[in-house]
Amino acid sequence: MASLELEGFLPVEGVAPEASTSSSSSGDTIDTNTSADDNEWVYPHATDFKLTEAPIDEIRKLCVAVIGAGLTGITAGVLLPAKVPGIDLHIFEKNSDVGGTWLENRYPGVRCDIPAHVYQSTFSPNTQWSEEYAQGAEILEYWKSVAKKHDVYSKVRFGTKVLGAYWQTDTAQWKLETKNVANGKSSVQHFDFLLTAVGHFNEWKLPDYPGIDRYKGALMHSSGFDPAFDPKGKRIATIGNGASGIQVTTEIRKFAAHVDHYARSRTWVAGSFQPGATDRKDTPIPIPQDQRESFEDPAVYLEYRKKKEGSFWRAFGAQLADSESSKSARENFIELMRKRSVADPSLIDKLIPDFPPHCRRLTPGPGYIEALTQPNLTFIQTPIREFTAEGIITVDGVHRPVDAVIASTGANTHFAPPFPIVAGEINLARDWKHDGAFGFPYTYLGLATPGLPNLAFLLGPNAAGPSGTVPHAVEVSITYVAKILRKMSTQGIR
Repeated sequence: MASLELEGFLPVEGVAPEASTSSSSSGDTIDTNTSADDNEWVYPHATDFKLTEAPIDEIRKLCVAVIGAGLTGITAGVLLPAKVPGIDLHIFEKNSDVGGTWLENRYPGVRCDIPAHVYQSTFSPNTQWSEEYAQGAEILEYWKSVAKKHDVYSKVRFGTKVLGAYWQTDTAQWKLETKNVANGKSSVQHFDFLLTAVGHFNEWKLPDYPGIDRYKGALMHSSGFDPAFDPKGKRIATIGNGASGIQVTTEIRKFAAHVDHYARSRTWVAGSFQPGATDRKDTPIPIPQDQRESFEDPAVYLEYRKKKEGSFWRAFGAQLADSESSKSARENFIELMRKRSVADPSLIDKLIPDFPPHCRRLTPGPGYIEALTQPNLTFIQTPIREFTAEGIITVDGVHRPVDAVIASTGANTHFAPPFPIVAGEINLARDWKHDGAFGFPYTYLGLATPGLPNLAFLLGPNAAGPSGTVPHAVEVSITYVAKILRKMSTQGIR
């Protein structure tokens, strides 16, 4: 009988029985003397893997840790128990409640620069947002309501700060070191899988200017804004012109006697994130009551939400340098900024960056350019040299006394986690930084890094933004992780 050999499929050594044949009704020759040994196949490469005998629906309990209980951690607390049978889920949160950035950021004017009906979960939408662009307090209440509705609170350990995560090769687990914020007591726990949901704005810090420790006025970060602080009649310095810096400067100028606004970098100021979204204004944009009532009809609300989200899924071209979308965005933003600065046309040359609009996160800043033209605001692009007990001195030697300083700088720009995540020689807190072994946030789709097993990042580096919405990107990532966890649980994978 002719021998048919496939590449990589080799006969078993020492097994070569005589074979008898017969003819079928079609005339084909059939081997009628086969045995179990004849059909045995040997994998041609060295391996220790062995097939196991186990029920296909047998589930191994997995102990999973999520670090952070903001938008992302809340979503994980909802979806993972629903998608992963037998999961033992623990969420660690350093604050006293859920909400993440919306819990911490309470400065005047804080609100989302994404439409409220877009910045929400797909599985628990709120049809009754009061404003087109919701204020921070309303957003916080929404995400807290989602956590309560889906019993996320029972899974969260509040007031617990993560100190470090270390991969244990012998047990194939992560050792998580934590500290109780209230009493300082440290503890250690082991997990089969680790998920980071720390976001990018939770480890804020004050700028490290010389003499800042001797300043005697009120000193705060916008992310740690003191709600008891009254800006009325005070001379205030604001530092930074990112999204938070723009919002706090615009709003606090309305009450302060004078604002010294330090903004060394240039920035694009957009009307909205996407062409299809309503342009932001310096005043609230309430959603009419009759429209909110119409949303009680699921079909009406679905149509509205699809239309509202649509443009967020169709703007990827603007992320590409020299694309037509990028070029037109530049022209549109310049024209918008020109219209807003009619009181002081010279502002345009001071603000327009030398990089494309989408090279950095857009900063829709309603009222910001108009605020820069007001007599009770001084726009300062000269770098800060040092602090004094009474105020700030710039490198040109000018001293400006102030009653309070509000900084909106120091956000994490390298994506490195704020605590060690170590496996072998890799430490992401070190190696993702510019001078680290990788030198950049080295990941697969912003989700995982080679050499760090059983670890995934939720809303990790570059995992959302260019297309779609943040909540949806989070949900998709969690769904992918859930597939990994189910595979581990049912197939005996460590």
